[in-house]
Amino acid sequence: MDEIVRPRALVTGGSAGIGLEIARLLGADSHDLILTGLSPRVHAAAEELRGLGGDVVAVQSDLSQPEGVQQVIEAVRAAGRLDVMVLNAGIAIGGAFLDIALERHLNLIDLNIGSTVRLCHALVPDLIETRGRILMVSSISAFGPTPYESVYGPSKAFMSSFGHGLREELRGTGVSVTLLHPGATATEFHHRAGMDATRFGDNSWKNDPMLVARQGVEAMRSGLSSVIGGDEATQKIGEERRYQPEEEKARHHAEQARPSHTK
Repeated sequence: MDEIVRPRALVTGGSAGIGLEIARLLGADSHDLILTGLSPRVHAAAEELRGLGGDVVAVQSDLSQPEGVQQVIEAVRAAGRLDVMVLNAGIAIGGAFLDIALERHLNLIDLNIGSTVRLCHALVPDLIETRGRILMVSSISAFGPTPYESVYGPSKAFMSSFGHGLREELRGTGVSVTLLHPGATATEFHHRAGMDATRFGDNSWKNDPMLVARQGVEAMRSGLSSVIGGDEATQKIGEERRYQPEEEKARHHAEQARPSHTK
């Protein structure tokens, strides 16, 4: 009797937030998993997900560093196959651009942009072999300027542009690339960005991370190129931002992201 081969998914930033919810959905859909996370809680997340019946590998690594990315690549190689790659790891930094040390901005770029490029360059050939799928978790912030998160928005704009370009290059290989653009989501994301003293510090009005994760996974399964993650109001905001003047988008974002003590 032939052995049943379960598909395997890599989920970066899979220990919390949207990434963990995506991992839960894929695990429940009979995927083996490779999870990455910066903190030790990636191991706790992996232990939880093993309860879904699959093989789960936890990789605690810093994806802003080439060595951390290499750890993930080696874990995929050791696993032997890759069918789904979810690039979710990323950070924001709240505050005025000049008030933040240059090293922190560069660290954000290395994580949000650098790890995306490194992982795709190394692992897309594996996905071509399995005719796999890629889900890149970008942001609705990719659609305009993000003052007081000045480098974050451009990093997500890079991911979206890169993803759409890669999708076209992979046409005919059987590999699909889907961009998920979440709106504000009720996770630890903005707290970790130091944005508690802004409108984003309040999670009560934000989207459910499971809703956003489900929208992303369903879009990936359908082979869609792009989807906005969130409720009806978020969908409307996302569509409006495609046509608003950049100055208007910048002012609106600044109103929400500017720390209250600077207003």
